[in-house]
Amino acid sequence: MKLAFSTLGVPGLPIPDVVRLAAAHGYHGVELRAHPEEPVHPGIGAAERAAAAAAFKAAGIEVLGLAGYARVAAPGDDEPVIDEIRRLLDLAHDVGAPFVRVFPGADTDQSPEEADATAARRLGTAAEYAADLGVRILLETHDSHRTGADAIRILGLVGHHQVGSLWDVMHTWLGGEQPSSTFAALSPYLGYVQVKDVASAEDTTPLPLGAGVLPLAECVEVLSRHGWDGWLCWEYEKRWYESAAPLPELLGAGREHLARLLNESA
Repeated sequence: MKLAFSTLGVPGLPIPDVVRLAAAHGYHGVELRAHPEEPVHPGIGAAERAAAAAAFKAAGIEVLGLAGYARVAAPGDDEPVIDEIRRLLDLAHDVGAPFVRVFPGADTDQSPEEADATAARRLGTAAEYAADLGVRILLETHDSHRTGADAIRILGLVGHHQVGSLWDVMHTWLGGEQPSSTFAALSPYLGYVQVKDVASAEDTTPLPLGAGVLPLAECVEVLSRHGWDGWLCWEYEKRWYESAAPLPELLGAGREHLARLLNESA
């Protein structure tokens, strides 16, 4: 498996500095948070896109994916959501990222059936555009659909290779789903896996990998046992928790912890 980290852990950091961090600490790739607060987002022009792609390429670091914020099951008209996904896909193509992340984002006043159908309809429409660009849309286990069992209700309706899943290990754990059950549900669709660690279900302030309660060893063991060889991406949510320790000083130990889990599961 290859290792990456998300720029959610280094809010606003310029791309050259992100690239240097990845190279210095032995990460193979980076997930870019695609938000206007960040240097790479759908609003930037062709020159900025090319510069970002070139910086990663020169260092031999891959852009794993773009973490977007489209909410595919949210109530309202389809077109604004589909347009948001298309703009993310264009950006991913331009910076060389194979994946874009979207959220479910259903409201509590929607029935599960309505939310699933809305998400599937929008993803199915966007999938053809994604196929033309060679980019894959990944539905994250998050918010209204936090388990693998929740996510496959949507993915099964879409039935398109360009639409897959992103396994966030914290949200499936918060949903009470065992790693083996999550993998069984998501494996036909799995794009990559976001790892992290927290103190408890009540305190989700990000911690160094291995310092909290999330079943990271079990997740890695399940992936290894089934011969899955994709990406593990450390999503350290510094942007939402200003009191959390700075990510750069944790990256080396984090990579070593994941490497140890991989060795132990081999």
